[in-house]
Parts: sequence; structure tokens; C-alpha cells
Amino acid sequence: MNEFVPPGPEAKVFVISVAAELSGLHPQTLRTYDRLGIVAAGRTTGGGRRYSLRDVEQLREVARLTAEGLGLEGVKRVIELENQVAALQERVAELQAELATAQQSQNLPSVIAHHQIALWQRRR
Repeated sequence: MNEFVPPGPEAKVFVISVAAELSGLHPQTLRTYDRLGIVAAGRTTGGGRRYSLRDVEQLREVARLTAEGLGLEGVKRVIELENQVAALQERVAELQAELATAQQSQNLPSVIAHHQIALWQRRR
């Protein structure tokens, strides 16, 4: 018997009415945000919108930012910058892992301390 594996936070599983209820926003607001590219919904083959858990969290963040007085263009920019920061943090982690692997394979001392990278050269 196969066990049920729940979908991850990126799975586009919620129809617009459910996503609207979970986020506390009106379905028309979700359509507007999708059209503006603030929170992009997935699409079914029939064209229906589908939202992920991550999308719902992002919708809540948009609601919070707009309630604090930020305009939609500002919200869009904040989301873009947050996504860019997350991607850069992920890349830094990948590079640190590669560096640690290279150091281990060459028996080099660790040069990563407190998220800073220092150059190390062998003395001749």
C-alpha cells in the first residue's frame, strides 16, 4: 500500500476561493495581484488559478505591507528584493559548502568564520 505524501509548500493546490479565505483577501484582489505579477498563481489546463501555501503566505505579507501604507508597486519591489536576497543567501550557502568540501579534500584549514571568507595561501 502506498503512503500519502503531502504536497510541499510550493505545490499549487488551492483554488482561488480557498486561497482568498486563507489569506483574508477577496478573490478579486487575488486576481489583481496575479495580473500585476505581485503573487503569480499557477494555472490549470482549463485556466483556473491555483495557489500554493507559499503563495498564501506571500498574500498575507502583501496585505500586511499594504495595510502599513505601502503601494502595490512598492510591495512588488519589496517582494522582488526579498526573493533576490533569498536566492543570494542560497548561493552563498552552496559556495560555502563547495569551499568546505575543497578544503577537506586538500587538508586545508578552515577559512570560514562568522560568515566571512578569508584568503589563505601556502607559504613557500
